[in-house]
Amino acid sequence: MWVVPLLLVVVQFLGTLGAGHSDAERSGPPWAGDGVSPDVAHRDLDPLGFGLVLVGPALLLLRRRRPVVTLAATGAVTALYLLRAYPYGPAPLSLAVAIMAAVVAGHRLAAWAGTGAGLAAFFGLTALIGVPANRRGTEGWFSPQEPSLVGATFVTAWALVVLITSELVRMRAQRAAESARVRAEEERRQASEERLLMARELHDVLAHNISMINVQAGVALHLMDDDPEQARTALAAIKDASKEALTEMRGVIGALRAQGETAPRSPTAGLDRLDELLDRARSAGLRVECEITGERRPLHAGTDLAAFRIVQESLTNVTRHAGPGPVTARVRITYGEHDIVVRVDDDGRGVSLLDDRPGGSGIRGMRERAAALGGSFEAGPRPDGGFGVRARLPLPDDSAAREPDGASTVRED
Repeated sequence: MWVVPLLLVVVQFLGTLGAGHSDAERSGPPWAGDGVSPDVAHRDLDPLGFGLVLVGPALLLLRRRRPVVTLAATGAVTALYLLRAYPYGPAPLSLAVAIMAAVVAGHRLAAWAGTGAGLAAFFGLTALIGVPANRRGTEGWFSPQEPSLVGATFVTAWALVVLITSELVRMRAQRAAESARVRAEEERRQASEERLLMARELHDVLAHNISMINVQAGVALHLMDDDPEQARTALAAIKDASKEALTEMRGVIGALRAQGETAPRSPTAGLDRLDELLDRARSAGLRVECEITGERRPLHAGTDLAAFRIVQESLTNVTRHAGPGPVTARVRITYGEHDIVVRVDDDGRGVSLLDDRPGGSGIRGMRERAAALGGSFEAGPRPDGGFGVRARLPLPDDSAAREPDGASTVRED
C-alpha cells in the first residue's frame, strides 16, 4: 500500500527539481500552446512548493480506505501547485493514481464527474486570472499561464487516457475476482456432490443389512440360554448379512474409486504411519526433513487420512517432477487448537499445476480432499525455487478421533 506513494515521492521530487533547471520548462506549461515567449518564467520552488510535491503522494496512503476523499484532496493539491506556476514536472502523477484508485474501487461516477468538473474549473480559472503568454509574471499569489486550445486538448486527452486505463484495470480485476469466485463455488459444489453420492450409496448398501444384523443379534441374545439352536441360526444369519454388506460396500466404493486403483487390506493410512512413508521416500533417493510442532494427538479418521495422503502425494510429485540432482523435501506438520496445517516444500524444479494423472490424486485430488473437509489448499512455485504445497484442515469438535497406533478399524476400501 505504501510502495506506490514512496515511489511517487522519489519520482515527483527528483523530476520537479529537474524540471526547475530545464530550459524547456521555461517556455511555459503544456497547455500554453505554441509561440510562448522565452521570457515566460516558472516560479522557483519554495517551502510551499516542496510541500505540495510531497503531500500528493502522502495522500495516496488513504486511496483504498477513502478513494473519493483522496481523489478530491489530490486534485486540490495538484491544482494549487499548477496555479502557483511552479516547475511543470511530474506533479500530476499523484492525481492520476488517485483517479485510478477511485475507478478501481467502484466510484466511477465520482471519478469521471470529478475529473470533468475539475478540468472545467481549472481551465476557467486560468482563463480568468492567467498571465498572457507574452508577459512574464510570477509576482502574484497565483500566476498561471493562459491556456490555449492545443494545451487544453492535450490535458483533456491525458485525463481521458488515465480514466480509460483505470476502467480497463477495473474490468480486468472484476473478471479475475469473478473467475476465482466461480472456481471456489465449483470446488465446493463438487465436494458436496461427492459427499452426497457416497452417503447415498453407502446408505442404500448398508441400511438393510445393518438393520438385519441388529435384529438377529437381539434374537440371539434373547435365545442364547433357552434355545441355543435358534440362537445359532440367528448368528449364522448375522454372518451372512455382514458378509453380504462387506461385499456390497466394496463394490460401491470400487465404483467410486479411480479406474485401476486396487483396494488396500491394511488399516486406514494416517499420520501415525508418517515415519514409514518418509522412510520409503528416502529409500527412493529423496532427502526428506520432517518437523512436527504443536501437541501431537489422535485425529478424526477423515482428517488423519487426508493429511497423510497430502504428504504422500506431495512427496510422489517431488520424486516425479523435481528433476535431476539431489533434491530436499521439507515436511512441516503443525497441530493447532482448531486445525492442522500440512506443508511440503522442495528445492527442485517444481511440478505443473495441471498435473492430474489417472490413478493418482494429483494437485486437484489434494485440493478436493481439503475442500471436502472444509479446509483450504494452496500449491505453486516458491519464490526462491522449487515447489510448495500447503493445506489447512479444520479439526472437528467431536471426539471421533482415530485410535492410536493404527488401531482404527476404518478402511479406505
